[in-house]
Amino acid sequence: MSTAPAPAVSPRVVDATSASTKRAKPRRRGLRTLGWALLFLLPSAIPLTAFTLVPMISSAWVSLHDWNLISPMEWVGLENYRELLADPRTRDVFANTATYILGYLPLVYIGGLGLALALNRAMAGIAFLRGAYFLPVVTSWVVVALVWQWLLSPSNGLVNTVLGAIGMPEPGWWTDPAWAMPSIILASVWKDLGFVMVILLAGLQALPQEVLEAARVDGAGAWRRFWHITLPLLSPSTFFVVVISLINGFQVFDQVNVMTDGGPAGATQVVVGQIYDLTFRYGRAGDASALSWLLFALVLVITAIQIRGQRRWVTYA
Repeated sequence: MSTAPAPAVSPRVVDATSASTKRAKPRRRGLRTLGWALLFLLPSAIPLTAFTLVPMISSAWVSLHDWNLISPMEWVGLENYRELLADPRTRDVFANTATYILGYLPLVYIGGLGLALALNRAMAGIAFLRGAYFLPVVTSWVVVALVWQWLLSPSNGLVNTVLGAIGMPEPGWWTDPAWAMPSIILASVWKDLGFVMVILLAGLQALPQEVLEAARVDGAGAWRRFWHITLPLLSPSTFFVVVISLINGFQVFDQVNVMTDGGPAGATQVVVGQIYDLTFRYGRAGDASALSWLLFALVLVITAIQIRGQRRWVTYA
């Protein structure tokens, strides 16, 4: 009994099958890689979700309610936002925060750049000096604020003692509405100088030395080399420092809370301090959450403008 011959398999079918198999292998490999990546991200993703994303979503929900942290929440929609935008105190705390940033940002950058330039050299004890200037960065803000509160004490502070000894006026510092914000700025700049110094020092040490040497050979002086070569090539580090310092400036709170508690007469009350007071002093958690989202929106817009504008002045070598 003869058997029927097996049907011939078309070469096109074989090619299509092998091609689909080849496409499936990279897909499975990609899914496997994604699975491992998600597994390794879990230790960071879990606290990020629990302590950042969930509180943010909860804050957005609370901002649409009237809530005193005790009684049940009452839906008010966007009323909290309308009240805050019409409240003169909201404008005052944003103005105080802007005043702080305008005084803090130039001083901390210029001071940090000066330290970075001074410590960007080989000399005895250079590691100790770098560590000493960085030490305030890792010191608790409460400790720093208390020390500066004593240093700037109008009655027995070290600063006024020295000023009086040389015949200069002795300001009221954190007890005087005119000098309270400069007191906060001085303490903040002193604490954050080391952070800015480390970032800019790393940028200086990454500069291409052959470019600086070529400029020196061509007769460029120290100032021209700094202004036309060092500063432009340092712009990525400058951009990072400015963005981080600006965000931190909008969130200033610890030093204000310890040194002045928003006073005297509200001269140093900032946005985060107002959020704290609305929540825990006045029982207006809905208003506080709405104010925090207004602050978030402002910081987001300003940061986006900076990121977009970096194309015009940041030089990536």
